Amino acid sequence: MRPLVRAVLRGSLRQVRYVDVVSPRRARSLVARVYRETEEQFGVLAPPLALHSPAAASLAATWLMLRETLLVDGRVSRAVKETVATEVSRANDCPYCVQVHQAVLGTLPPDGGQAGLLRWVREAGRRPGGGAAGGGRPLPFSGEQAPELCGVVVTFHYINRMVSLFLDDSPMPARTPTPLRGPIMRTTALAMRPVGPGPLTPGASLDLLPPAPLPPGLEWAEGNPFVAQALGRAVAAVDQGAHWVPEPVRERLRTRLDTWDGSAPGLGRGWLDEAVSGLPPQDVPAARLALLTAFAPYQVLPDDVEEFRQRRPTDRELVELTSYAALTTAVRVGRTLVVPDAAGPG
Repeated sequence: MRPLVRAVLRGSLRQVRYVDVVSPRRARSLVARVYRETEEQFGVLAPPLALHSPAAASLAATWLMLRETLLVDGRVSRAVKETVATEVSRANDCPYCVQVHQAVLGTLPPDGGQAGLLRWVREAGRRPGGGAAGGGRPLPFSGEQAPELCGVVVTFHYINRMVSLFLDDSPMPARTPTPLRGPIMRTTALAMRPVGPGPLTPGASLDLLPPAPLPPGLEWAEGNPFVAQALGRAVAAVDQGAHWVPEPVRERLRTRLDTWDGSAPGLGRGWLDEAVSGLPPQDVPAARLALLTAFAPYQVLPDDVEEFRQRRPTDRELVELTSYAALTTAVRVGRTLVVPDAAGPG
């Protein structure tokens, strides 16, 4: 079964839309190191990570967030964190991530009593008065657990947007026989764990990116310095990679996020025409793609990508723009999270 799983994963890498993934054989420098670490510590080179490979900083940022929030052992069990990842993905209508993390969850010892946590996850990012997280109910976790749980929420609000844009709805290639899909997913899920013995060392990959401060509004991460550093370094690296994004595009995204209630805009695209009105014509393609990534990545069409490429033709620029928009949105969600009082560094 394992050779078949490897073949399926190779096929999944070829399913990435719009960009050419850097193959492991051609990977160099930072990309090569991230690839090596993911295969050793995550068990597989997963397409949601590999799709970032044309932009090395975005790739490293995604790995740091995923590693420190989801994979490293801490105050919260892996089963609970996988449950959070699954529910965030469900709320974001990302069937690819739901299938993957539900499969991983099925290989882990159960950790019950999560009804309150699931409610909190589903409400994450909603503005007060429109379904705010918490809603006056007791919070289902402690301040010591907040960095990991909130970190998973932010990480998957980011990953879901990138996956919805660049990958199909299922991790299984379309030609995978139906009877084999379940067994392959379970075997793949079993493979998604460190190759070596023992738990992962917290912070061991932080030197992939330079130090940077924690973004304002994410103070809930301060109780876990490794989560805080991963988020700070990731946000700074993605922002620096997208330094070329025009300020009018950045400002339009920030303005829309300031008034966003956390809900999806719906099936139509009339909201998008209104959102880019008044922008300089040369900035409209980048603004359209950034806003779609932030609010409705499922609405991105090949024409949106093609119009962007007419001015910014490289895969690196495409990943940098969408990574910037997705992470800016995920951080905004993180700033709205209702959490217990911080427990202090631990």
